[in-house]
Amino acid sequence: MGRVFALSPDINIGLGQVPVIIAGPCVIESDDICRRIAGAALAACQKLGLPYIFKSSFDKANRTSIKGFRGLGMENGLRTLAMIKREFGCPVITDVHAPEQCAAVAEVVDILQIPAFLCRQTDLLLAAGSTGKPVNIKKGQFLAPEDMLPVAQKVASTGNERIMLTERGASFGYHNLVVDMRGLVIMSELGWPVIFDATHAVQIPGGLGTSSGGNRAFVAPLARAAAAVGIQGLFLETHPDPDNARSDGPNSLPLEELPKLLKTIKEIHGLVNQSA
Repeated sequence: MGRVFALSPDINIGLGQVPVIIAGPCVIESDDICRRIAGAALAACQKLGLPYIFKSSFDKANRTSIKGFRGLGMENGLRTLAMIKREFGCPVITDVHAPEQCAAVAEVVDILQIPAFLCRQTDLLLAAGSTGKPVNIKKGQFLAPEDMLPVAQKVASTGNERIMLTERGASFGYHNLVVDMRGLVIMSELGWPVIFDATHAVQIPGGLGTSSGGNRAFVAPLARAAAAVGIQGLFLETHPDPDNARSDGPNSLPLEELPKLLKTIKEIHGLVNQSA
């Protein structure tokens, strides 16, 4: 099974297509940081012939601490996303947290993203689907892969079948996530493109007390493993200085390491498709 949908005249997402790369900083920190990351990521993808989508959040509504940096807010954040789209000519994706945000966000971005913690919120899913824009649904850490079928069906009930399902690890005890690679196959069999989130998969939720920790050393191994299993896209949070990133730094991939990883992912994807 597997659907293919067109994001743009140049980008098709789904089975049999080259994997799409969704990458950017966790949260919009500044125009300059976003420009730097978008430019480097786009160049790396263009060199390899991989479609690129810029990702960042205007608001991180689920920060561990009330003191955590949440972003620039919807108005300023959408302005930055529109700027990236205009200057670099790439699609953009961002999170929505409430039904009333969806219509306004859809006027700017190309894909709406449902955060993992909100993936069963019916009104949010329906509002996102009703915009007609593609919807990327992060699988909750608390859900089995097959549980994403009714989740996706909520969006599809609006008549919008442009849906992606993203694996980002499952809770394993306290402060730990594991990735069951079988889940990529199971979700693919549900009929929608599957994306692997290699950076949130190495997160240690709440592991630093007032913020989440992570171990970025495992980003590349897990990304390679997912590509070998078979995915339609790779999601990565990346930053030129992860140790000083304002959100999710411990699990973000250093920007300088992105080209090498993407080259490997494309090579593995090609081998998998050859043997399929």
